[in-house]
Amino acid sequence: MRVLFVCLGNICRSPLAHGVLRHAIEQRGLGEDLAVDSCGTSAYHNGGGSDPGSVTVARQHGIDISDLISRRLTAADYRNFDLLVAMDRQNERDILERQPGNTEPHIVRFMDFVEGAGSPDVPDPYYGGAGGFQVVYELIEAGMDPLIDFALTLHSSPS
Repeated sequence: MRVLFVCLGNICRSPLAHGVLRHAIEQRGLGEDLAVDSCGTSAYHNGGGSDPGSVTVARQHGIDISDLISRRLTAADYRNFDLLVAMDRQNERDILERQPGNTEPHIVRFMDFVEGAGSPDVPDPYYGGAGGFQVVYELIEAGMDPLIDFALTLHSSPS
């Protein structure tokens, strides 16, 4: 099961989710079942690294995302990934609008996996302070196990 996290610029939310899932895959020995990547719907930061706020909050939780490079969502991603995870409603709309007609990945919104979520969107911490990155990390951490369970169920179900 190949999972792709998608946000706007691929420097804050999606790389943080990428790092949390990659860490969980390593810790739980799920490398045979799950693979992960991330991208953005825009090319604003294409080729750059993750935002320092995301790198810092990840590091504070024992996760290294300093190797992740921002890239834009491509038509090939719809063929190469089984599960596209939008970090907010606008990302979800953009993913659906750009989806080539001959592809059928599962497209979900991350916050659907966060129990008791008050908002359908993972907030974008780009213009906020360091506290915003911690909030995003906590939301991602809260939704990651349910997302993993969902992905593994999809992976094990007959096509």
